Amino acid sequence: MEGKRVAPASIDDYITACPKDVQKMLKELRKTIHAAAPDAMEKISYQIPTFYLEGNLVHFAAFKDHISFFPTSSGIEAFKKELSVYKGAKGTVQFPLDQPLPLKLISKIVKFRVKENLKRAEEKAKKKK
Repeated sequence: MEGKRVAPASIDDYITACPKDVQKMLKELRKTIHAAAPDAMEKISYQIPTFYLEGNLVHFAAFKDHISFFPTSSGIEAFKKELSVYKGAKGTVQFPLDQPLPLKLISKIVKFRVKENLKRAEEKAKKKK
């Protein structure tokens, strides 16, 4: 059994710890998320890369044969038709490592999540007044 895995301190650390071919895909994914959510903050949450904007926006993680993308259940539901060609669950979708990432779709999902988080934050702020 391997020793205990150390949690990465940053997304850079997370990506660097992955195999070279996976690093390239993760860098593309990160760049796509940044472009779709330029005001989002990067952090590590649940020991995986996370983008935060008025709450968790999206997460991603590398596995042996896929990259998991976690746009929450609302992000999955809103794009369920487009995502139906991939394995997934309520709040996650798996992109196989042997296929190109669907970057345009990921961008659409991230923009959807930005609107959702900003709307929720606005409604919360109104309730405080």
